[in-house]
Amino acid sequence: MVASAQELLFDVSINAEVVQTTERGIFQEMENAFESFLNDTEWTQDQFRNNERIKGNLFLTIQDQPSIGRFTANAQIQVVRPVYGSSYETLVLNFADRDWDFTFTTSQPLRFNEAVFTDNTTALLAFYAYIALGLDYDSFSQFGGNPHYEKAQNIVNTAQNAGGTGWGQFQSRRNRYWLIENLFINKQYEPIRQGIYDYHIKALDTFNDTPDESREIIVEVLKKMQEVNRVLPNSIFVISFLDAKHTEITHIFSEGDMAIRRQAYNELLKLDPTRRSNYQKIVQN
Repeated sequence: MVASAQELLFDVSINAEVVQTTERGIFQEMENAFESFLNDTEWTQDQFRNNERIKGNLFLTIQDQPSIGRFTANAQIQVVRPVYGSSYETLVLNFADRDWDFTFTTSQPLRFNEAVFTDNTTALLAFYAYIALGLDYDSFSQFGGNPHYEKAQNIVNTAQNAGGTGWGQFQSRRNRYWLIENLFINKQYEPIRQGIYDYHIKALDTFNDTPDESREIIVEVLKKMQEVNRVLPNSIFVISFLDAKHTEITHIFSEGDMAIRRQAYNELLKLDPTRRSNYQKIVQN
């Protein structure tokens, strides 16, 4: 019998050092409330064991408190996946959201209704819950994240109608609208989503047994990514993937056949030229 557990296991950390207030306790309560909302909500009908829960981190840096109960913040959202047959955990998402505008009142419960826009706070948290689910499912089955991305898209649509910051197509090129556009709406990005599956299932999960074959698969993933990047440059999908994976990929290609390592290096320079000095480690020995 499979024990039922909620799907997410997120740690929430809030830094409010710049906020001038004597009511410091609200930030600890906020942390606890956000964590409970993410981890205690049943987001799907699927059955999860405790050890299968999807790990993640939400780091919030409060920038301002324009009025009582209203806050603006920068957020960093990370989604973590275990690697089969090892104790290693890999970052699937490492995304910076600089438009985190929300309200929070002490002792007021967080209630979410996916059919209607209730408030920006629960919309933000629920959106990233579904993004985490979508990415995790994509990494275990081809396009398995579709049902979760569809729910994330619905949140974007309802939040846009409510006029919230960070949800709009024309507000910024690096916001929640463009994240879900790349992950789900725009089918031109499907080769990258296929790459998410290949990278994790076919390369990382088998790396201990077949490291050379795994490196070749990752090179093919990078090539597919570059084909999309050539048509759609500066994609938030590509940027967030490499924000999560650049250190890991550098380590993976620090050994192995030099011809494959050079291929990886060349593709990475096209995709992510700002990290040239980091990627040079791939071909240094």
